[in-house]
Amino acid sequence: MPSIVKRNGSRSDFEPGKLRGSLSLALRKRPVSTEDVDAAAARIEETLLASGKREVPSAYVGELVMNELKKLDKVAYVRFASVYRSFEDIGEFIEAIREMQGPLLQGKLRKE
Repeated sequence: MPSIVKRNGSRSDFEPGKLRGSLSLALRKRPVSTEDVDAAAARIEETLLASGKREVPSAYVGELVMNELKKLDKVAYVRFASVYRSFEDIGEFIEAIREMQGPLLQGKLRKE
C-alpha cells in the first residue's frame, strides 16, 4: 500500500483499520450492512493499490471515502463531508445536500 501524505506534509503508513473506522463512524446508526462497509473499504484499498504510487495525499483517500459513502448512504456522505471539509456554517451543509439532490431532481424533471 502507498504511504499517506498528510496535509502538514508528514507521512504515515496506510492503516486499513483507520479507513474502516472512518467509514463506520460516518455510517453509525445508518441502515448499511457490515458487508457493504467492508466492500467499500476493499474498493478503496484496491484503488490505492492499483494507483501504483508509493505515496498518495490524504485528500485523495478522503475523496475516495466520500465517493463510496455517496453510493452507500447520502446522510453518511454529508456527515463525513462536514467533518472532512470542515464545514463552518449551515450554508456549506445546504450546498452538500444540493449536490446530493442535483441528480435526483434532474431525473425527476426528465420524467415529467
